Amino acid sequence: MSAPFARLATAAAVAALVPLALAGCAKDEAKPVAGSTSSGGAASAAPVKLIKDGTLKVCTHSGFKPFEFPEGGKVVGYDIDIADLVAKKVNATTEVVDIDFGQITTGAAFAAGKCDMAAAGMTINDKRKAALGVSDPYFTSKQALLVKKSSAVKDLGGMKGKVLGVQTDTTGKEYAEKNVSQYGYTMKVFEDAFSLANAVKAGTVEGSLNDSGVMLNFAKDNADTSVVQQIDTQEQYGLATGKDNTAMLTTMNQVLKDAKADGTLDKIEVKWFGAKLS
Repeated sequence: MSAPFARLATAAAVAALVPLALAGCAKDEAKPVAGSTSSGGAASAAPVKLIKDGTLKVCTHSGFKPFEFPEGGKVVGYDIDIADLVAKKVNATTEVVDIDFGQITTGAAFAAGKCDMAAAGMTINDKRKAALGVSDPYFTSKQALLVKKSSAVKDLGGMKGKVLGVQTDTTGKEYAEKNVSQYGYTMKVFEDAFSLANAVKAGTVEGSLNDSGVMLNFAKDNADTSVVQQIDTQEQYGLATGKDNTAMLTTMNQVLKDAKADGTLDKIEVKWFGAKLS
């Protein structure tokens, strides 16, 4: 109310108004963490419920450089930068949970309450969409064959009778399994992309197959290796959350949409790859 009216009000009237004013203030201050808000403050999505207040637990599987890898005592990378954008959206800080990739893709990590979301260079496919809440795509990938520079192998056709390295629970492994009869290689399975790529350097496999972003990055850092073939499998990466966590899924999609629109996603890509790839 206005100041002049306040001076004329009776003590009884003021006393009657005080509880109402306090009730109004209490209502304004009750602000749950919302998945998304408009500029006017009205919620446009259901509130996001975090496992731990003020903390966004993000599951990933490190050793997938430059998307997620250990550096300076913590896990960093392309995907972690995107997770930080989601954390900012829900007024939280990021806590990385480094876990087996299969626990993410099957939904087991979410069923066990280990994380609120996952950012793990995960290719979107029907099997994963059946088990998880999967976001809109944010990165396009191919499969890439890594060999030693001194190798005579130039493509999968040259792997006949040789050992091909693949990573467990990945689309690269699925592709290799589907084409084993055509190309005639045998497969050796590794737990992470770092071990997989280093097996080429060590000579325990003739070639290794995995996502192009990771293999190209490894070849850039290891001059004695080379990506000799990229296979356009039309794969796209998505973030993930629990199957029924629609509030988090809505938030992740909004963050990706905004980051694409304002150029943030492009900046993250250039930061980790030196250029825009997808």
